Amino acid sequence: MIIRRAFRTWMVIAAVALPIWPLIGWGIFGGGGWQFLVLVISMPILFVAMLIVAGLIRARPTVRREKAVSWLDVGILTLWQASVIGFGLFGPSSDAFAVLGVLTGLAAFWIVLWEFFTDARNRARETMAEFEQMASRPTARPNGLNGPVRDGEELIVVKETRIPPKD
Repeated sequence: MIIRRAFRTWMVIAAVALPIWPLIGWGIFGGGGWQFLVLVISMPILFVAMLIVAGLIRARPTVRREKAVSWLDVGILTLWQASVIGFGLFGPSSDAFAVLGVLTGLAAFWIVLWEFFTDARNRARETMAEFEQMASRPTARPNGLNGPVRDGEELIVVKETRIPPKD
């Protein structure tokens, strides 16, 4: 649970820190001018993509309730973030890390979106079950009888309003 809670906070920090790392890595490990141009264009896209994924994760009802992400989120985010760190080292496998990062980012988005809608559907089912359970409880009715209103019965609610006297 500690790791899952830490990832809930870390994924927002990573959305800011990780897109900066390849720019720093380009300066430390060296790179060409065209690589820098690609970085200047792609790192803001990575920033926005990471923020969108983090926002979808934090918006899920179970994440808000438990204050922790799922293990699937931890796995996919770890792979995505490791590929960004590996890309920022600008070694001979930098291209492989770039491809892995893009593919993992796309997979993360679709997995998180699937989890979001699945979680929302499950929460809606729970709410409907609670509502149906509440509706089936016996309640006091105006005619003095207890129990739910049955089909075919008519329930009339009269609302009285008092008009204040005129002075």
